[in-house]
Amino acid sequence: MSAVAAPCPVVVMDVVGQVAEINDAAADLLPAARVGEALTSPGWLAAASRTSGTSPVSGAVGEGFFLARPSSLPGGGTAWWLMEETAYRSAVAELEAERERTRFLSEASSALLASLNLDRCMEVTARLAAEHLADAALVIAPTTSKKLPVVVCDEHERLTHRTVSSAVQSVPGLLEALRGFPPVPSRWIDPAAAPEWMIPEGFGEVGSLVITPLPGHGVPAGALVLLRRVPQAAFSEPEEAFAGLFAARAGAAMSAARLYAEQNTITDTLMRDLLPPALSQVEGVEFAGGYRASVDTDRIGGDFYDVHPPGADGPDTLAVLGDVAGKGLEAAVLTGKIRNTLQALLPMGDDHGQILRLLNNALRNIHTTRFVTLVLASARREERDVALRLTSAGHPPPLIVRQDGAVEEADTGGTLIGVLPEIATRTTEVRLLPGETCLLYSDGVTEAKGGPLGDTLFGEQRLQRALAECAGMPAEAVVERIQMLVDTWVGDGRHDDIAVLAITAPRGAHLSAVDGTTPGRYTA
Repeated sequence: MSAVAAPCPVVVMDVVGQVAEINDAAADLLPAARVGEALTSPGWLAAASRTSGTSPVSGAVGEGFFLARPSSLPGGGTAWWLMEETAYRSAVAELEAERERTRFLSEASSALLASLNLDRCMEVTARLAAEHLADAALVIAPTTSKKLPVVVCDEHERLTHRTVSSAVQSVPGLLEALRGFPPVPSRWIDPAAAPEWMIPEGFGEVGSLVITPLPGHGVPAGALVLLRRVPQAAFSEPEEAFAGLFAARAGAAMSAARLYAEQNTITDTLMRDLLPPALSQVEGVEFAGGYRASVDTDRIGGDFYDVHPPGADGPDTLAVLGDVAGKGLEAAVLTGKIRNTLQALLPMGDDHGQILRLLNNALRNIHTTRFVTLVLASARREERDVALRLTSAGHPPPLIVRQDGAVEEADTGGTLIGVLPEIATRTTEVRLLPGETCLLYSDGVTEAKGGPLGDTLFGEQRLQRALAECAGMPAEAVVERIQMLVDTWVGDGRHDDIAVLAITAPRGAHLSAVDGTTPGRYTA
């Protein structure tokens, strides 16, 4: 077939490397080619023709891209068939670029969602944007205060934290982005309008910038600013659109982090009043408590204890330990209501029966199906001893360990709270000598299952034997000992909420504090 009749550009080279024949399509494509002369342009085809290669070669011709396939001719010549691959190469390049963009967005999503810390999310957003989308990037988060937090990342991945105030209003499109409006096209923004606080140190002159909103969950999460230097090409529309896709993922992560922080703050505030209090000496009486929720990852549950120092209404310290039916958050909510009610009933702390009757009426009026068992202990220092009044309402009676290790069960009892219209209780009085302890505990201690087979109750007898070994110990040591034994017994097994409260008459004489307010100290 003659080269002249070929449907594509064809150049025929003779055995000495000169153009023997060229068709019109090839002549238009290679205007420098002359019959009888060596081929000089394009260089990649000229080099292949001189070596008489048999493998296809490819390269650029003008603004296009061609593949040249050689065919050996009789007499030793070679015909080079040129086939344009510009569209194919462009499609392959675009496909690879799309794969890279998809890969980047996937990796960015993983990096952004790896933390629920807002500052960390802002840093990751700025770093990823500076690394993949621009020469430098800024992330600005909205706040209720006048100063907005800003994270800046330069081309060296150096992060800088700043704050800006009303200066954002001077940057075209920034205030709108912070309010969640669609981005202003970068071609509408004069790079010279970038204020000094927006440009990283040593960055140089800004050639182009993009400002895009960071959309959040219902409310804007902030704004992303991308900067390029003067020598770089301006941001194209596809690049701005891709920046918007990245901003959507970054905004979702920042919004989730902010929501988590707000919920965590609310939870901590609400939980502060539900957590067991820190205990110490009160008016010459030692108090110590310990608590373990039924689920180790929970901080609160249905068991609780409180110690209320004496006020103007009486000289006694009122200690309370209770067990609300159920577990988890619902039980903890009712626990908070009971503790608040008992706090309000402190003025009548000398009358345990009246407190329990009023609490019973309060629980029945809130129409809850849950109930609570309680034990009240009023403690007063008398010389070196501690006088106790104990009242149980459906709760295991307190245990008293004497100086010689003997363990007694307090003679108190009563009906549980929150079920019956009327309740009955029995109060007993106990005297603690120096070194003696009264232990209040929930049934989570005695009903804890464990041991060698994993299904044996810890039981009252084992508790009494453990308490006998605590004779003469301070209140805190007694609590630690009981908790350690129960934890060892349960191991990794399931258990109910566990609460213990120790009331101890300290050894030695009590000396009042010099200032009259601190707990004071004791001497032998």
